[in-house]
Amino acid sequence: MKTFNSYKDLNNELRNRKGSLGLVPTMGSLHQGHLSLIEKAKIKNPNVIVSIFVNPTQFDNKTDLYNYPASLKNDLDQLKNFNNILVYVPDIKELYPKTIISKKYNFGKLDKIMEGESRMNHFNGVATVVEKLFNIFYPDYAYFGEKDFQQLVIIKSLVEKKRLKTKIISCPTVRENDGVAMSSRNQLLNREERKKAIMLYHSLLEAKKLMHSTDPLEIEKTVTAKFSNIENVDLQYFKILTEHSFSRSKKVNDKEKYRAFIACNIGQVRLIDNMIVESN
Repeated sequence: MKTFNSYKDLNNELRNRKGSLGLVPTMGSLHQGHLSLIEKAKIKNPNVIVSIFVNPTQFDNKTDLYNYPASLKNDLDQLKNFNNILVYVPDIKELYPKTIISKKYNFGKLDKIMEGESRMNHFNGVATVVEKLFNIFYPDYAYFGEKDFQQLVIIKSLVEKKRLKTKIISCPTVRENDGVAMSSRNQLLNREERKKAIMLYHSLLEAKKLMHSTDPLEIEKTVTAKFSNIENVDLQYFKILTEHSFSRSKKVNDKEKYRAFIACNIGQVRLIDNMIVESN
């Protein structure tokens, strides 16, 4: 493992290497979900960059940015187990040398629903930093987890709109033993909140089961009702949408793939998850 704070130094290192380049962008606070992305990247690419950067422009809530868990020493300790990876740890001026603002993109409705409804400018911030990384390193492949599925679809749209040559590789959500999706935010939950977090996973499983006999809009109502009057739990949304266009439908179209999406505030911690519930 080699660590770099400067993209120029890292690119100088890459000039002496041959073969494809895989990029795994992260905001640190690494867990097994991140490590699985790195493992997948290493299978295909002799050169792998793992970036660690808490991107300020994707946080509309500055308190959320301040509270985001970060432990660079712990992250680097975990990455030591990977041979021959390149770790990019820039400071804020490295990626935002003039002003800390995001670019404005047009993703149609993709960034206006779900997370986009309550996190204004979030996906502009995500797209800004991802485009910066792609234009700095020109990776052949970039690896993203399906837990942030809306983000994944928007990044694919970014690549298409900007005609970037990087191929986006989607990787399955990694879950805890009880089914809770692994997330850096899980560590912010206290014991009681962590017990309630499993409700997200159980809701997705219920939706998947009901899709064989119930219309999507009725499933949304059924699941949403179960979150009423639960102390310290605030359901933000539960939606069943087509997988790539994020469209709603009263009836299931056998030609479409569907996912259930859920977001919930448990205490002060926002958790999201999703699952395929019907496939063509």
